[in-house]
Amino acid sequence: MARRRVLVVEDDAAIREGVVDALAFAGYEPLAAGAFRDGLDLALRAPIDLLLLDLVLPGGDGLTLLGEVRLTRPTLPVILVTARGREEDRVRGLELGADDYVVKPFSVKELLARAAAVLRRSAERPLERPEVEFPGGTADLARGELRFDDGERRELSELEGSVLRYLAANPSRVVSRNELLERVWRLPANRVRTRTIDMLVVRLRDKLRDERVIETVRGKGYRFGGSA
Repeated sequence: MARRRVLVVEDDAAIREGVVDALAFAGYEPLAAGAFRDGLDLALRAPIDLLLLDLVLPGGDGLTLLGEVRLTRPTLPVILVTARGREEDRVRGLELGADDYVVKPFSVKELLARAAAVLRRSAERPLERPEVEFPGGTADLARGELRFDDGERRELSELEGSVLRYLAANPSRVVSRNELLERVWRLPANRVRTRTIDMLVVRLRDKLRDERVIETVRGKGYRFGGSA
């Protein structure tokens, strides 16, 4: 069985090396970065199963990195590892989509236990998809564009792509507006009006050139109805 790959983004070299060694000893395949840009590049492009992310990084803020990752990899499990213990930092991280939060100093045993728990939960999530097929074309989520069989191309925003990815990963069931808010927007359902989702879906349907690709189930939500 292939080892699970874990990316550690941590600016403190001693902590980073200690976590990497512990992960390797526990049977994971660790990757590491010590700064914002390197961490973001790996988080967006490397085939990883879990991201361990520090909040304070050279060149940028960890919460900013988390927000960028969530736009293109909405299902990637993330644990924040930080010295910030303030409640507002923890809440902000969870709102942006972090799965768990570990405050320094922490024990390696605790970190490994939390990583294992998050990875177990993540097994139930929809798989990430680089492309989504729909009648008449393909959505290239990595490039952010719709490609039609007749040669036309249309731009796809990151949020539109995230919504399309999530719906396509759940083709057999209705996805509620609240679920989209919590899983794609990564916000509590009571923080954003559901009308915001309706407007985005209207724009997305127009771009897809076929309103049947995203079906509205009255009073319940939306369902992906497209297949090539």
